[in-house]
Amino acid sequence: MNIPADFFESKTHILVVDDDERIRTLIQRYLTQEGFVVSCAADALETKTILNKCSFDAIVLDVMMPGQDGVSLTQELRTENKTPIILLTALGETEDRIKGLESGADDYLPKPFEPKELALRLSAITRRSGMNAPQKKHQDYAIGKWIYSPQYATIRHEGPAGDESLSLTSGENALLHALAKNYGQILDRDQLAALCDIDSGERTIDVQITRLRRKIESDPKLPKNIQTIRGKGYVLNAEPIA
Repeated sequence: MNIPADFFESKTHILVVDDDERIRTLIQRYLTQEGFVVSCAADALETKTILNKCSFDAIVLDVMMPGQDGVSLTQELRTENKTPIILLTALGETEDRIKGLESGADDYLPKPFEPKELALRLSAITRRSGMNAPQKKHQDYAIGKWIYSPQYATIRHEGPAGDESLSLTSGENALLHALAKNYGQILDRDQLAALCDIDSGERTIDVQITRLRRKIESDPKLPKNIQTIRGKGYVLNAEPIA
């Protein structure tokens, strides 16, 4: 069978990581039927080997794996990789979910789950990351000392020691972009969740805000750029750059 040269480029490529072969096979089979291209890995070591050779649009990562677990692997990957990550786990407690999000994951799905829900979340997470859309010009914003570029999911500034640039995860970028497009306006959690196409529950928005503050605030405990308006929501102090 002749496969068009752009076949893989035109489809969303997912890496599924789970030590249970049965689960890997089920997820791969279903996502393939839904139009995704799916590769698999059994553990953290195999995952890192594959990621050194290939790039993906999203990673579906099991938390409970022998050896390095999914949360610590997410933390390690986030040092240089901003591919969207959905964590899968049998742990359903709120604090476990928050720990997963704080590690740098973009979404969290407790087991057992419906494969259709995973497919929908993958579609949402890759859509908001912009990986399936052609690159287009975006408005940049000045946020304190930082220049924020939604198109590249980065913040940067020029300092005495040279330029500094930080990458944002797809979840961080979606949230900061929603705040930036509505700079000066107070947005509550439900509004932000709708704008970012994410779940507003389980303190998801608050966790993402905390992660953003660690990156863009001089003192995250006394934020000046992303401010909390008690009982109302959040507001971003920013200016569009002409």
